[in-house]
Amino acid sequence: MPIDAVIFDWGGTLTAWHDIDFHAESLALAQAVVDADHDVEVSQRLLHAAGSTIWGRSRDHQQSATVADLFTEAGLAHDPELLKAYYDFWEPHTYTDPVVRPTWEALRADGIKVGVLSNTIWPRAWHEHFFERDGVLELLDGAVYTSEIPWTKPSPRAFAAAMDAVGVTDPARCVYVGDRLFDDVWGARNAGLKAVHLPHSAIPPEQVGHTEGTPDAVVQSVAELPALVRNGL
Repeated sequence: MPIDAVIFDWGGTLTAWHDIDFHAESLALAQAVVDADHDVEVSQRLLHAAGSTIWGRSRDHQQSATVADLFTEAGLAHDPELLKAYYDFWEPHTYTDPVVRPTWEALRADGIKVGVLSNTIWPRAWHEHFFERDGVLELLDGAVYTSEIPWTKPSPRAFAAAMDAVGVTDPARCVYVGDRLFDDVWGARNAGLKAVHLPHSAIPPEQVGHTEGTPDAVVQSVAELPALVRNGL
């Protein structure tokens, strides 16, 4: 069966996997707090706990969230204009793998749509800025960032939204590529898509879901995708 679209996870798939110090992340977030009743260390602790809660809801209930929801969960007021420290904390971890552009060009040359589906609390503008900075934004046929929809992977509704974004309708003619056996592989196959695993990420135990899926194929680089798709996986 021919493939109509290849949809990619973002972090750990289109970017290299990096181990993140989530306490340092919370400290960067705390710079945006405007609640005079809390000092930075208190805000950091509250935001760290809120992050665990938010991502736990994603894992267990496929419930999406935004950066603003993180502060709400922590019970803290914040000024979005003060998120620069948080943005700067993450920016070094956002660079697109250099093989992505030729991979996407090859897929599109074969008439295959290219999409992204990312579990994220960040706004679309941040992701699009990173793709534009790295010279690949114009190669995307569609993207879904879960901060904009009610669900996260592995919900079938998240995968359906990504298919709709790239303009395809048959999940059996779609491939999803990701680094997580729960969110990406099990989620994609449960939604009827084919799944390709990129096994280079050290997924923290608290982010591992209830099921690990079996991929249709395993690759060591996304550069393998065009040939793999041409050969029917």
